[in-house]
Amino acid sequence: MYRDLREFIDLVDGLGALRRIDNADLMLEIGGITEVAAGMPECPALLFDNIKGYPKGYRIFSNATVSAQRAALALGLDPHLRPLDALKAWMAKRQTLKTLDPVVVKDAAWLENSMTGDDVDLARLPSPHWHPDDGGPYIGSGSLVIMGDADDGWVNASIYRVQVHGKDQVTIQFDHQGRHGAMISKKYWERGKPCPVVVVNGEDPALFIAGFEYLPAGQSEYAFAGAIKGAPIEVHPGPVTRLPIPAYAESVLEGELPPISEVSLLEGPFGEFTGYYAADKRPAPVMKVTAIHHRNDPILLGSPPMKPPRFHFGLPFRGAGIWQNLIACGVTDVVGVWQHVSQLMTVIALEQRYPGHAKRAGLIAAANSYMGRLVVVVDEDVDPSNLADVMWAVTTRSEPSESVDIIRGGWSSGLDPRLTPEARDQGLTQNSKMIIDACRPFGWRNKFAKTSALSLAESRVIEDKWMASLRPAIRS
Repeated sequence: MYRDLREFIDLVDGLGALRRIDNADLMLEIGGITEVAAGMPECPALLFDNIKGYPKGYRIFSNATVSAQRAALALGLDPHLRPLDALKAWMAKRQTLKTLDPVVVKDAAWLENSMTGDDVDLARLPSPHWHPDDGGPYIGSGSLVIMGDADDGWVNASIYRVQVHGKDQVTIQFDHQGRHGAMISKKYWERGKPCPVVVVNGEDPALFIAGFEYLPAGQSEYAFAGAIKGAPIEVHPGPVTRLPIPAYAESVLEGELPPISEVSLLEGPFGEFTGYYAADKRPAPVMKVTAIHHRNDPILLGSPPMKPPRFHFGLPFRGAGIWQNLIACGVTDVVGVWQHVSQLMTVIALEQRYPGHAKRAGLIAAANSYMGRLVVVVDEDVDPSNLADVMWAVTTRSEPSESVDIIRGGWSSGLDPRLTPEARDQGLTQNSKMIIDACRPFGWRNKFAKTSALSLAESRVIEDKWMASLRPAIRS
């Protein structure tokens, strides 16, 4: 298992999935190249070097886990597994994970270089302007924000976006007041104190995964990341904040968040995972950066939201959650669940056992589909992770006048671009959800036209034996 981001990059390179890009510009080029590459069939990871205006070695790594292969690698799974098999393997591993508390070590790689006081200058670290209409450069699109609870010392380490506002100020956007970072900072502010905070730019992928996994309050992202890696995360206390910081982080910002009632700056806008801008500039708390630490030749982990189907993680964690919901509700014979369009479309594949089996699965998925408007149920001979296969089932097995149900008043979000401005202003974040039954009609499924295609099992036999011959030869 990789020790840090650098070892993960080496593993990605070993898979032939890394592309090195030189001389790109922070202003839109790095973001543009990242988005174009993420839309390619091979979806390569990118390592930018010789960035315009920066010394060689000051690098940015993007598209780290956007493919199913690299997502599996980050989770400690076999990267050669088929996507649906990798998701099954993660579900099995997730159920048996044993959290491992972090261990404090005496030294840290990020202490190789430090800036404090008047020497602090965020311009010395590259911060891309990712999307054309973003409000400014974002050093934090995949950064880990570390805060400690004022009451019990619980340490939260979550992914929040971080916008640069000059040489020693950044804003941290907490999304909504229910996020743990917002709750922790509020405790300090209510006591008239600034909140100590650390921003880690360049954590290893297990920490990145833990940072966007919605763990309950009081649970440690460090312990969860340790469980993924099968070894405790090594941490070292920050010289300024004393907060525990991953020892092999690439670069670190230390400082504090004064009460937002005293200091705020307009943050955003920033392109969202839906492929749209959800809001204009709005006030956000300001981190006063009092120290910057970084390794020699630091690497920024960049994970900007992009237009679907591009997504920051190549395996649909929420799809795995819906799969587990179906099992918990007693829905049998589910052979796979997947999500497309950045998790906005859910597909369930099952072997029908009784009338209403597919409808039951679709209703449960719709009830647990965050923001999604579309749920499709297909037969067991359809690969739910293959959108072309799914649409084949939709166009040949569903009858629009009979196979579609609409559920109103479903679970959505303020990020939903289809909400009316009036509804968004009132916080009315609801949408409708369409369930498409793209299974063979249960009552006469045995009389349905026989498919001419290979079954999934037959396809896999052919792939395992002949795929190497079908792929292009690697030229030296």
